[in-house]
Amino acid sequence: MKFGVVVFPGSNCDEDMVYVLRNIMGQKVVKLWHKEHDLQGVDMVVLPGGFSYGDYLRSGAIARFSPIMNEVIDFAEKGGYVLGVCNGFQILCEAHLLPGTLMHNTSHLFICKNQYIIADNNASAINAGLPLDRPLLIPIAHGEGNYYADAEVIKELEDHAQVLFRYCDANGNVTPEANPNGSVNNIAGVTNRHRNVFGMMPHPERAADPELANVDGRLIFESLLNHCLSEVK
Repeated sequence: MKFGVVVFPGSNCDEDMVYVLRNIMGQKVVKLWHKEHDLQGVDMVVLPGGFSYGDYLRSGAIARFSPIMNEVIDFAEKGGYVLGVCNGFQILCEAHLLPGTLMHNTSHLFICKNQYIIADNNASAINAGLPLDRPLLIPIAHGEGNYYADAEVIKELEDHAQVLFRYCDANGNVTPEANPNGSVNNIAGVTNRHRNVFGMMPHPERAADPELANVDGRLIFESLLNHCLSEVK
């Protein structure tokens, strides 16, 4: 597959994402500057983590209006695959490509630590190949990771298996104590109804290289590749 990693002013996980996709997963990767209008024929767009535009106003609120987002929105609406990680998730919510929003952590602190998450189902490409009884240890680093949507939207997400991951403990238990930021129903990631746009707060690209002594994140990329590759060839 050919991936396009969008770079906004303030992105700081773009090189990590490029490295993992290219060097670890062996895929073609191009970097897309936020002022461009050409997606260069990519099969999947990735919005990486960071602090686009310094997180002024709200995280992702300004980046959502970057020129390239017109192309990303059009790409997604035509069925193209889009992944947003951390700040990228926030941007996708601001662009209304994903439901809900990301609010300040209930602790009002920036949280940077390893966090267990567990796949909620196998209904989407990004979690289709993941075991439902194995928690994955994936780093988080955010100040606004508290996922929120109103009760009607949450019910729709739950009813249609659009919740991708939930925060859990080391044994896979989804509990209030295992929730690092106050996200409703411990939600760590969601997809849209068409299952081609994925957003998650944890950083799988920070847990994909054996030199980091953690490759749980690689399982997420493998699931994504295995279930998308046949469709884009």
